[in-house]
Amino acid sequence: MTKTKIAPSLLAADFGNLQRDVEMVNQSEADWHHIDIMDGVFVPNISYGMPVLKNIQKHATKPLDVHLMIVDPDRYIKTFAELGASVLSVHYEACNHLHRSLQAIKAEGMKAGVAINPHTSISLLEDTIKDIDVVCLMSVNPGFGGQSFIENTYEKVRYLKELIDNKRAKTLIEIDGGVTSKNAKALVDAGADILVAGSFVFKSDNPIETIQELKNITG
Repeated sequence: MTKTKIAPSLLAADFGNLQRDVEMVNQSEADWHHIDIMDGVFVPNISYGMPVLKNIQKHATKPLDVHLMIVDPDRYIKTFAELGASVLSVHYEACNHLHRSLQAIKAEGMKAGVAINPHTSISLLEDTIKDIDVVCLMSVNPGFGGQSFIENTYEKVRYLKELIDNKRAKTLIEIDGGVTSKNAKALVDAGADILVAGSFVFKSDNPIETIQELKNITG
């Protein structure tokens, strides 16, 4: 079994010291940098855009896992590839032609991810699961960091894992929102492969140790 990936969410980083926080993730046991791009339309918040991502990419030595919480994500697929995204996740709810979006992401050499909101049913991914590299399950309502974890997520993870196995897909399951050392093991036991942790990492006294702790729990 492959070791669980930990992807600290830079939404919770100190924006005044972003380079320092990116370098901290580089030095830690983390696997990916998780980056939330928000437009204030799809979600009720605005995070950061292309110039900040360009800056992150300059300092990051680990893959960039970019999560687009925006309307009409197809417009920017090429741009995010140029900015160095390794994984690009679009929201199911924002794509009129999901299959086409997935193809466009892969054509740019990135892994194709689909994020789904807490109220969106896993069954809607049945037809595309074999084309999806990563499903990002939102375990909080998207838009703001520091929210508490939605308990129904465990059931969704199990259901998604079953779908992946039944379709013989190679899709990885990513959990985004409210991940802490208290729920990490249960999420991995349910079938999660990647854990995104924001506030839990960046608001801790020693983020490098906190990342190590998550890695130890899930490894």
